[in-house]
Amino acid sequence: MTVVERREVALVDLLDRLLAGGVVITGDVTLRIADVDLVRIDLNALISSVNARVPAPWGERT
Repeated sequence: MTVVERREVALVDLLDRLLAGGVVITGDVTLRIADVDLVRIDLNALISSVNARVPAPWGERT
């Protein structure tokens, strides 16, 4: 094994890296009975940290 293969990353470090750059999550859920679509849900989410360099998209509340 090389050093890269044995490297372990803590969950907190992984979440910190993902939130610093942002993560987009997408998915589709369909409830179907007998090949008839009853309910369809499209999911889209953007997860990112908010700081002075990346302000909140909804503006500042007073």
